Amino acid sequence: MNKQEFLELLRKGLYGLPQEDVEERIAFYAEIIDDRLEEGISETEAIAAVGSVEEIVFQTVSEIPFAKIAKERIKTKRLKAWEIVLLVLGSPIWLSLSIAAVAVILALYVSLWSVIISLWAVFVSFAACALGCVVGGAVLIYKGDIYAGIAVISAGIICAGFGIFMFYGCKLASKGVLILTKKIAVCIKNCFIKKEEA
Repeated sequence: MNKQEFLELLRKGLYGLPQEDVEERIAFYAEIIDDRLEEGISETEAIAAVGSVEEIVFQTVSEIPFAKIAKERIKTKRLKAWEIVLLVLGSPIWLSLSIAAVAVILALYVSLWSVIISLWAVFVSFAACALGCVVGGAVLIYKGDIYAGIAVISAGIICAGFGIFMFYGCKLASKGVLILTKKIAVCIKNCFIKKEEA
C-alpha cells in the first residue's frame, strides 16, 4: 500500500468525525510518513511503522470528546416535520425504554466496579492480617510463647502470600475493566458518528 492509499483509507475510516479533526489527523500521518521517507525508509516500511488504519481510527475516536462528536452529528442532521411529530407521539414509549436501558447498563457497570472494589478490600484484609499476625507473633515470642508465636507468624506469611496474589489479580481486573470502559465509550461514540454511505 502506498502513502496515498493509506491516507485515503484513513480518511474513509475517520468519516463522520468533525472535519477539522479529520484534516488534522490526515496531515499528521502524512507528515510522519514523509519524515520516515526522508530518513531513507521505503514507503511500505514507513506506512507499516505508522500502524494500522483500524488502530488509528480507534485511537482518534477515543481521544475526541463525546460532546464534540454529538455536536457534529446534530449539526448535520435536520429533522423533517413528520419525523418531529413521530418523535413526540412515540416519546412515551421510546423515552421510557431508553431510560430503562440506560438504568440497566449503569447498574451492570456499577455492579462490575463493586466486584472490583470488593476484591481490593480482600487484598487489604490479607495485607492487614499479615501485618497483624507478624506483630502478634513477635509479641507472643517476646512473652515466651515461642511455638504459638511461630504459628502466628507463619499464618501471617501465608496471608502475605495470598495478599500478593490478590494484588496482582486485582490490578489485572481493574486494568481489564478500564480497557472495557474505554471500548464501550468508543462504541457509544461510534453510534453518533455518521458513516459514509456506500
